[in-house]
Amino acid sequence: MSIHDFMAAYKRVWEGQDSAGFADLFTPDGQYHNTPFQVQVGRAQLIAYWDRILLQRDIHLDYAVLAETPDGGIGHWHVDYQVASEELFEIWARSTGTGLPDRKPGDPLPRLTLDGTLQASFDAAGLATEVRIWWHSNAYMP
Repeated sequence: MSIHDFMAAYKRVWEGQDSAGFADLFTPDGQYHNTPFQVQVGRAQLIAYWDRILLQRDIHLDYAVLAETPDGGIGHWHVDYQVASEELFEIWARSTGTGLPDRKPGDPLPRLTLDGTLQASFDAAGLATEVRIWWHSNAYMP
C-alpha cells in the first residue's frame, strides 16, 4: 500500500463508519497514535477506538498527500461531521483544547470540523505498522 492508497482507504473507512476496515489497514501489532500521548495497538484496540465513528453522521472527509516515501508518507486530512450523541460530544469535549459551543445538555448537538496531518509507515506487504496523527478541531452550530 502507498500513502495514496492509505489515504483513500482512510477516507472510505471514516465516511463508511467501518471499524473492521480501519483495523484491516494495519499489521496485527500496528499502532495508531490518535494524539502524541495516546496509542492504540493491535486489532482489538484499533476497532474499539474507531467505533466512536459510529456516533457521527453526515461525514465528509477530504485529503491530500503531502509526501511519499517507498515505505510511508504524510497526508493532510480535513473532516466535517454531525455529532450524533451526547457521548461523542463529551468524548470530544474532554480531549479538545478549543472552546466549546454555548449549549446545555439536551440542546442540539454541534457539527465538528477536524483538520490534521497523518504520518504513516508500511511494512513490505503494504500494511500500516505505525500511523501518527496531529489534529485540531472546531465545534459549531449549523
